[in-house]
Amino acid sequence: MTEQTITIYCFIDDFFHAIGRKDDIHCKLSDAEVLTTALLSARFFYGNLHSACSYMQNHHGVRMIDKSGFVRRLHRLQPQLLALFSALARSLKQLNTSCSYLIDSFPVAVCDNIRIARSHLLQGEAYRGKSVSKRRYFYGFRVQVITTQEGVPVDFFIQAGSFVDVTALQAMPLDLPEGSRIYADAGYTCYEVEDLLNECEQVELLACRKSNSKRPDEPHIAFLKNHYRKRIETTFSGITNFFPKKIHAVTPQGFILKLILFIFAYTLNQIIE
Repeated sequence: MTEQTITIYCFIDDFFHAIGRKDDIHCKLSDAEVLTTALLSARFFYGNLHSACSYMQNHHGVRMIDKSGFVRRLHRLQPQLLALFSALARSLKQLNTSCSYLIDSFPVAVCDNIRIARSHLLQGEAYRGKSVSKRRYFYGFRVQVITTQEGVPVDFFIQAGSFVDVTALQAMPLDLPEGSRIYADAGYTCYEVEDLLNECEQVELLACRKSNSKRPDEPHIAFLKNHYRKRIETTFSGITNFFPKKIHAVTPQGFILKLILFIFAYTLNQIIE
């Protein structure tokens, strides 16, 4: 755990130095220490910021601030957190010489279905979605994730639970190298999107075909699609293993921030280990 803490801190601190970001001289806690603590909370403490702050103070001598001040600093640093993930993702894409990627989504409920009417965190039918694999409805967010062939996340997109996969894909800003192939399940089937990606982005979307598809696959192509896309389920299991029984958040922005931290922490964990 100590090695991972040092590695994460050095990565963040080097990035801030590279972009010329400097800490306020009046702050007791640096931006790199704030983000390191937040990522450690997602990786080792199920998103509990208080436990992560106590660990940093007791084991690394970091002078912590009060919880409310820490949370406010963390929210202000969300753009830098996303910039860090983007910088790491660009490096992973450059190292991914196979140019093969996987895409799928997983649901994150903010409450049980029976408590939807009493939910204060989210309001509206836009957040009511259906998990086909679990054969049940949920109320919350749907997270689209793109990973390398090995299952390391390089991009993600968080939207309301009612959005279906192919609709979310159209809204998602893809940033993949030319000549890339994206393996997906049948939920991403849209011939128009496939043609546009191939023509405009030089990216090939390889979605599994349904039995009544107008563009059926040859048996060996169907086998490859099913073989590759199953790896992303292991990634989702790894990310959700970091989740607590219930993700605590006071605002939707805070809930989304914690989801970002869980995905980022999983990505770093895959790279470091």
